[in-house]
Amino acid sequence: MKDIMETIKAEASLSTLAEALEKTNLGEMIKGAGPFTLFAPSNDAFTRMDIEKFIQNPKDLSETLTYHIVAGKYSAGEIREMIPGKLATENGKSLTLEMDEGEAVIDNGKFVVTDIECSNGVIHIIDNVFQPQLSGWYREDLL
Repeated sequence: MKDIMETIKAEASLSTLAEALEKTNLGEMIKGAGPFTLFAPSNDAFTRMDIEKFIQNPKDLSETLTYHIVAGKYSAGEIREMIPGKLATENGKSLTLEMDEGEAVIDNGKFVVTDIECSNGVIHIIDNVFQPQLSGWYREDLL
């Protein structure tokens, strides 16, 4: 079974994420023992933001990407059971978990593909890029 980074590199819809992880050396981190849960923005998610500017700033890129990584392995079902709630990230900030019209929403993203098993954790492909500077504004009652 492949680790998280090998799995990302093998998935065409995650090529922008693979490039960003390598640029920040976070690829090495998610090759580690883990376990990790990675909320992986698809290429489509990255195209909705100014990706060129984003990739040119390593500090912002690293802060944003660590906001998509959670220590521990959480299936989509386990995440749904935690709603409403929060999930601490490697960035030090927490993702907000809630339901919207019967669909699980993590910060500003929804699941596209869930529970991609890896040797050191699990990947959930999401439809948006989480913004750490917006952490917590979604559900102030959970702060």
